Amino acid sequence: MQLSIVAKTIGLLLMVFSFAQVPPIIVDLIYSEGEYFSFILSFALTALGGLILWWPFKDTKKDFRLREGVLIVVCFWIVLSLFGTLPFLITDSISSLSFSEAFFESMSGLTTTGATVLSQLDDLPKSILFYRQQLQWLGGMGIIVLAVAVLPLLGVGGMELYHAESSGIAKDRLTPKLRNTAIALWKIYVSLTVLCALGYFLSGMTIFDAVSHSFSTVAIGGFSTHDASIGYFNSISIEMIAIFFMFLAGINFSLHFLAWNNKSFIDYIKDSEFKTYVMVLVGSSVIVIIALTLNAEYGSSIETIRYSLFQTISIATTTGFTSQNYSSWPAAIPFFLIMMSFIGACVGSTGGGIKVIRILVMFRLGMKEIHKFIRPNAQVSVKLNGSSINEKALVSVLGFFSLYAITFFIILMLLMFTGLDQVTAYSATAATMNNLGPGLGDVAQNYGSLGETAKWILSFSMLVGRLEVLTIIAIFHKAFWRQ
Repeated sequence: MQLSIVAKTIGLLLMVFSFAQVPPIIVDLIYSEGEYFSFILSFALTALGGLILWWPFKDTKKDFRLREGVLIVVCFWIVLSLFGTLPFLITDSISSLSFSEAFFESMSGLTTTGATVLSQLDDLPKSILFYRQQLQWLGGMGIIVLAVAVLPLLGVGGMELYHAESSGIAKDRLTPKLRNTAIALWKIYVSLTVLCALGYFLSGMTIFDAVSHSFSTVAIGGFSTHDASIGYFNSISIEMIAIFFMFLAGINFSLHFLAWNNKSFIDYIKDSEFKTYVMVLVGSSVIVIIALTLNAEYGSSIETIRYSLFQTISIATTTGFTSQNYSSWPAAIPFFLIMMSFIGACVGSTGGGIKVIRILVMFRLGMKEIHKFIRPNAQVSVKLNGSSINEKALVSVLGFFSLYAITFFIILMLLMFTGLDQVTAYSATAATMNNLGPGLGDVAQNYGSLGETAKWILSFSMLVGRLEVLTIIAIFHKAFWRQ
């Protein structure tokens, strides 16, 4: 293990991340709320921390392998979350926040989970609110993907980082050069953000709210500048715009690139994962609409369709915005919605969950086994987009499911041992591992009422979900550290 290159790389990344404190300073100066010192000090401390890590190893020229890439990814998300706590801890506007709560908030932002320990958001300084939204926007596409575009300019290769960030079964370059791939993804990401912000603004949001919510919408994060989330605005047009961009952000960004590059909508239609993604969203929305109608939750069918559609898309894509308190909906609807978050968005998107492509592969693998049971001698292959999936990819999907289930069970039991009831523990585990945010029971509104131990467990759960289990679990295996 070449720890020198790990320290050097994390140091460089931290120095780059320190500039994330600049936009909140500008916001504070615009609104004259006197919070700029918190961000100036955070900038200085983050840059200094990065410099201390980088300086002793600045002359290291070694290329890192996959193991170093994995360790960099895991360590950087943790280190970044640690330094991300600084504005929350330094500011006087959130005096009651403990370190564990600040870390939870920072990790939730960067992993685009959207779970929060804060309340009375409407009264917080706009610079703090903007900083929270910005954390989600940076985490949405992945700090590592951004780093892949930047680090080659600093003399550090990024291929191993690119593979280590996610354990998806589809991880192809869009362009021959990795840096160009990262830049292509970020162009799409920024374009969607700008269009989303414009849509929100034209629908009645202030410039501040429009930009802030566009960050968390395209990042599929779910943070809001108001306690009531999107429900604060009580606007059908705002909800429709949110639905549209949550849907787009949940699509594989590689597919966006191909479709936009070819100027053809057909590329979407041909993709098996996209078609399944649409079917899941439409099907789950119809089920919720029918369930709410049968329970006569709302006085009119328009209201029923409006709230059902928004809340289903928000939770199924793992965004976590709320327009209504869905946890109080009758029957099995809240539980059903939480279950939909397990499917999540498409691989290569900003969403969380198991990912649609893995669910699709597992379904087709199940169909294959049924066919083989009926006709033992039949040669049946699992296909995706017309091509057979090799055994290696199938094994990786099965391995992911196994690790996911085991990790989920362990986190769930640990939470229950801290004293949480079954509903709260289950929904909190699901909401954090799937990077959803809001849960049921005691975590329906926020996570502030949980104990310190539970918050640390859930912080780990968010990281596991963001790095898709395999990346972070690998570092606990003894073989990882062998020379």
